[in-house]
Amino acid sequence: MKEAGGRRPTQQDGPVTPTTGAPRRRAVVVDDEAALADLVAGYLERDGFEVTVCHEGGEAVEVVRRVDPDLVVLDLNLPGLDGVEVCRRVRTFSDCYVVMLTARAEEVDTLIGLSVGADDYLTKPFSPRELVARVAALLRRPRRGPAAADAPEPALHVGDLRIDVAAREVRRAGGLIALTRTEFDVLAALAARPGRVVTRRALIDTVWGPGWVGDEHLVDVHVLHVRQKLGDTAEAQRYVRTVRGVGYRIGPGA
Repeated sequence: MKEAGGRRPTQQDGPVTPTTGAPRRRAVVVDDEAALADLVAGYLERDGFEVTVCHEGGEAVEVVRRVDPDLVVLDLNLPGLDGVEVCRRVRTFSDCYVVMLTARAEEVDTLIGLSVGADDYLTKPFSPRELVARVAALLRRPRRGPAAADAPEPALHVGDLRIDVAAREVRRAGGLIALTRTEFDVLAALAARPGRVVTRRALIDTVWGPGWVGDEHLVDVHVLHVRQKLGDTAEAQRYVRTVRGVGYRIGPGA
């Protein structure tokens, strides 16, 4: 584990996993409770991550920029910049997965955190093993990248939307729309079933995995953010329509 102010010496070619020799995934843990940050870092290290720890919001943004991690575990209540503002700034230059931690269960904190691009959240106290399981589910989803040469996936079309699953890009009338990885996955899951109602549970199973346990309203927050980026409003749902009490529908009939 590395503190933000100093890096543990590594091999010249970088850290490797003991079994495959592949580069280890990188994580940044941001929490002003040093004992908790070290506990989380220890669990992530045992799961194969190279971990950098820091304890203050302003510092965290620079650490994430420097480390370019696959994952950020981010406390909501930080000295300096709070976790929401850290997440907002990180989203301007990184598509890493962000899991937010909060000691307050009020829904508004969760909604605000997710609206700036967090992928998941946990309320303290939590089990570090649950955190590792949530992270594993996130990392099973692909990062933005080129299509597989042997089996390219076709683009999905919904009106003037073009959803390129292989390149993980969304265009509306030719213009690129910037979505987080989770937002893209939610939109792609809906677009794969045009005209059909998709329940919240089905979206969770598709995007987060069937083993995910948490508040199903997590889906609503991500759908809301997708709608905002697509230009939808509550009055004019051109792309994604709410089917009250059930879930969402996109495409024909929406």
